[in-house]
Amino acid sequence: MAETVTHAAQDDTPPPTSTRRERTGWYFYDWANSAFQTTVITVFLGPFLTSVAKVAAGCELGADCAGYVYPLGIKVAAGSYYPYLISLSVLLTVFVLPVVGAIADRSLHKKRLLAGTAFTGAFATIGMIFVTGDRYLLGGALFLIANISFGAAIVVYNSFLPQLGGPDERDGISSRGWALGYLGGGLLLALNLVAVQSFDNGTPERTLDLARWSIVSAGLWWAAFTLVPLRWLREHPTAAALAGGGRGNVLTDGFRQLGRTLREVKAYPLTLFFLLAFLVYNDGIQTVITLASQYGTEELRLEQSTLIVTILLVQFLAFGGALALGGLAGRIGAWKTVLLSLVLWTAVIVAAFRLPAEAPLPFMLLGGAIGLVLGGSQALSRSLFSQLIPVGKEGEYYGFYEISDKGTSWLGPLAFGLVFQLTNSYRVGLVSLLIFFVVGFALLLAVPMRRAIVAAGNTPPRVL
Repeated sequence: MAETVTHAAQDDTPPPTSTRRERTGWYFYDWANSAFQTTVITVFLGPFLTSVAKVAAGCELGADCAGYVYPLGIKVAAGSYYPYLISLSVLLTVFVLPVVGAIADRSLHKKRLLAGTAFTGAFATIGMIFVTGDRYLLGGALFLIANISFGAAIVVYNSFLPQLGGPDERDGISSRGWALGYLGGGLLLALNLVAVQSFDNGTPERTLDLARWSIVSAGLWWAAFTLVPLRWLREHPTAAALAGGGRGNVLTDGFRQLGRTLREVKAYPLTLFFLLAFLVYNDGIQTVITLASQYGTEELRLEQSTLIVTILLVQFLAFGGALALGGLAGRIGAWKTVLLSLVLWTAVIVAAFRLPAEAPLPFMLLGGAIGLVLGGSQALSRSLFSQLIPVGKEGEYYGFYEISDKGTSWLGPLAFGLVFQLTNSYRVGLVSLLIFFVVGFALLLAVPMRRAIVAAGNTPPRVL
């Protein structure tokens, strides 16, 4: 018999209800899309597109040469092509994600919007099968489509969270989704790495082909498992969507609603203050994830095999870490648990500074510690934010949240790069990231969560 969760939020708002089947469907979208983040973004796409760009620049495949490509007539070093694409995709998502969120809030068919954004991203990823020879422009265009669609689908997906359970259930729901995502992403990455180790004969051509097929496999995984939430989730139209009755143009209505929200958002200063805190500390988290491999190779002089094992270790331990911190949040509250996780992140940075060079075991142990704290800090931040969103505007506010997640991740790398340029030390550059966790902790500590939740018109959970 299906389990039903109910919670009375406000006197004039129907309590959110969901079945076990529906929540399981929601969890499975984390399982589906995490393959793109791990297999594509973290491991294979950067080296793959860089190699294709070098071929287009006249370099021999596998050769180390400094050639140039000319997208839209702009001179770009082949080695800089992929980082520039990331920056461009970040810029575009700043404009796209809030609009997608506003459309989601105005739509009677939010699942269709999830399907459209997810399948667009998945099929663009599968399209990488055609990126051969010197087709760097095709690869860049497909990546932009896939990455923007990935963020847009996450906005729609996150907007379901407040409708799946009351304030006391959301920490657990969010943590289970995040945990399953790490498990799914880690499983596909492990399968791809086994394939690479088994079939790579050492030639640059074979290595590139295996990378291409690994990327394609992530798109197939993403598309296939997206069918589960589309089958099991139910529509939860907002009051604005019901009032519209499906009439009018959802796109133009979404733009108008976004404009109204931008004018009205000053009425929720505590929600904005939480977003600022999240922006700061999450930027530190994203920078550690992004630069860990570079720190391991350049400063600690570790082999690629050590980095691969560590990435897998982080993925699978993050599964347990998300569940463990989710359980802790049920006892002491999500706000206190996230604050504790930031203390642990600070300890991770200090420990990383003291790691000896050419010592794989300490690096892998530190990777395990990162995995344990990583999933929980992100999952609980997502559920905390759900408490601060005015009813009916989940999509819009998660659009702003996702910008804070991905659209500001240049701050940490910039600080790291500037410090390295001044000191020529990756260790000192790493220590510079402490400020993100210390300042983020102080800002989050200063948020009066219970008052902020009430100010947004919601009922606070029993423990915070």
